[in-house]
Amino acid sequence: QVHLVESGGGSVQTGGSLRLSCAVSGYPYANQYCMSWFRQAPGKEREGIAAIYSGAAGGIKYYVDSVKGRFFISRDNFNGTIYLQMNSLKIEDTAMYYCAADRLSACMVGRPVVGNFDYWGQGTQVTVSS
Repeated sequence: QVHLVESGGGSVQTGGSLRLSCAVSGYPYANQYCMSWFRQAPGKEREGIAAIYSGAAGGIKYYVDSVKGRFFISRDNFNGTIYLQMNSLKIEDTAMYYCAADRLSACMVGRPVVGNFDYWGQGTQVTVSS
């Protein structure tokens, strides 16, 4: 059974930083999977913001333009955890953040798409205020 657990959310002022973590267990393909971060603000659709794959097929990283240069995705294959370092946070970054996992193919389409991911965490709230 695949299990994803996010942590690290919280409240921060504009310009601040947070680091989100997503612990992954039970994935049947070990390190050969695509990991992604999504977020969903109140009243808006869930959007993919970053993705990472690092395995036998090489390395892939993707960032949506709105977070490029401020957010950084990384993974620790040894302990099965991915991270999202979020810097220079803005009020518009306020959302519930989710990590998701699936096969390599989910990382090969550019911006992560909700329908391409079968495994999701429960989410962690990030609130940015002035």
